[in-house]
Amino acid sequence: MPDLLCMGEPMLEFNQQAPGPDGRVLYLEGHGGDTSNAAIAAARSGASAGYISAVGTDAAGDSFMTLWAREGVDANTVIRRPGVPTGIYFVTHDARGHHFSFYRTGSAAALYRPQEVPEEAIRASRILHVSGISQAISETACDAVFHAIHIARDAQVKVSYDTNLRLRLWPAARAAAVIHAAIGMADITLPSLDDATALTGLTDPDAIADFYLRLCPLVLLKCGADGCIVATRDSRTRIPAHRVKAVDATGAGDTFAGALLARLLAGDDPVTAARYANAAAALSTTGYGAVAPIPREVTVRALMAAG
Repeated sequence: MPDLLCMGEPMLEFNQQAPGPDGRVLYLEGHGGDTSNAAIAAARSGASAGYISAVGTDAAGDSFMTLWAREGVDANTVIRRPGVPTGIYFVTHDARGHHFSFYRTGSAAALYRPQEVPEEAIRASRILHVSGISQAISETACDAVFHAIHIARDAQVKVSYDTNLRLRLWPAARAAAVIHAAIGMADITLPSLDDATALTGLTDPDAIADFYLRLCPLVLLKCGADGCIVATRDSRTRIPAHRVKAVDATGAGDTFAGALLARLLAGDDPVTAARYANAAAALSTTGYGAVAPIPREVTVRALMAAG
């Protein structure tokens, strides 16, 4: 059984490319879904990773099954659901950054139910990783994540939670209530600065870290170009970002999460793991798409060695 199980919604990705000489804009097909990206990032950094979800029996579902097999992500806990689609999304880019358009209503993952949670697989793992998106896609999926968290806690399996707030999926008040309830049951939480501001109304990183430390003992606050903060109830460390030629930040936070969890599973302390994850996340912004630019360990180590 995998040491790390990630749970959520995979989505086929179409990422906008720069206009060609004739002015046409083409889209590069790829794969996305925050927790799927994290599982792949963990696997590329040497972890034993698996995925919990559902996909259709459509071409997109087939593509994901092929992807996970190629990446060494165990998909034995992925359900194939006939008659419903696998979700898709489009990424566009402008001067303000990258923007997402999602088509996921009635997707195979959105129909996930608590009774489908693979309890024995979770009990046999070491970390369960979930996110706000895992819970936002439907009420049944939300309940399924809470059930998975309870199974993990009962089995003394650590729980990792990434806020990944998408306010187009649910009202702000419900998002904050659900996300903070889940973080209160987690061992590791990975809010982004933007998410945390929207969820708490706070803007100061230290105040945000203090807020989440009241809910969870280990907080990794992702601050984008300003790096990250590793906070426990006894210490706090700021880790600066690596400067790279970024072209697309899609999936950078997911890469951070997967790389961090891989290193924690390998025995690193949180600060050492976060330094590695920071470098991995930076490298993931140097190419287009969520999955293709996720680096492998040798590339991450090279960037860290270069300073």
